[in-house]
Amino acid sequence: MSRAYSKPTLTYAQQIAHLRANGMIVADEPAAEAWLRHVSYYRLSAYWLYFEHPKGQAGPRFLPGTTFERVTALYDFDRLLRRLLMRGTEHVEVALRGSWAYHLAGLGDGHSYLDASLYSDRTDYHLRLSKLAGEVGRSNETYIKHYRQNYDLPALPPVWMVAEMMSFGHLSRWYSSLADRALRTRIAAPLGLPETVLVPLVRHVTDIRNICAHHGRLWNRGFLTPPKLAQKPKSLQATIDQSATQAPAKLYNGICMIGHVINTVAPESTWLADVAAHIVTHPEGDMRSMGFPANWQRRPLWQV
Repeated sequence: MSRAYSKPTLTYAQQIAHLRANGMIVADEPAAEAWLRHVSYYRLSAYWLYFEHPKGQAGPRFLPGTTFERVTALYDFDRLLRRLLMRGTEHVEVALRGSWAYHLAGLGDGHSYLDASLYSDRTDYHLRLSKLAGEVGRSNETYIKHYRQNYDLPALPPVWMVAEMMSFGHLSRWYSSLADRALRTRIAAPLGLPETVLVPLVRHVTDIRNICAHHGRLWNRGFLTPPKLAQKPKSLQATIDQSATQAPAKLYNGICMIGHVINTVAPESTWLADVAAHIVTHPEGDMRSMGFPANWQRRPLWQV
């Protein structure tokens, strides 16, 4: 039996009336309409879900005291959090690009990364190689166009060029698929983590980065690919929440591990202090929704 979608399209005025009918207080109707016009009802719904009664409960949809302004305050908090996390993931991404390119080039020449014997899964390698060839063929980067115009062999540019133009998700798969653990370890060392921790962290950072890039909800999201919990160094081990081992994982441990990488590759950075200053401005005071333990500010990494 087919199930047809039947929810009607609503005007801005009807959207506001619908929210009021469900128990939300909308004191400033013109301001609410501006939010609905420029952000959208559906995007904001991810934030007012926090203020709803459990599904199936009789009575109004929203908890008592739920205002449109509380919803938008939560949205603004998350918007600034995304900017901070995007800034943090940049350090991880750039450091991995540089280390991967350096160590692959050191195997012989700039094209050693194309050696299929380096990778644990030949089928996966050829799929990634085909994708990379497509990206190179479509690229408008000046240095890639210069390579295409001046060289025929090999068909793909050297590793230090492709490291700069491939997506971070694609780079993470090239790195994690290396068969030689010692090589993965050498690549991981400049980021201050063992390769067994860096490989899943890079996947996790890719998820965070993609959410930030698409302006998605971040603050209370559960991640299905959590980072592996680091046991070294001691300061990081004592800062992360070692009890948070099950997916979906909250944001806290990922933030701590990104912060550790930043402290390693850019020790002058104020990123962790900036994150801490923002977290305490949560408009509902709800740090647990992001996985922050009660004593998080007293843990070593946050002593900045």
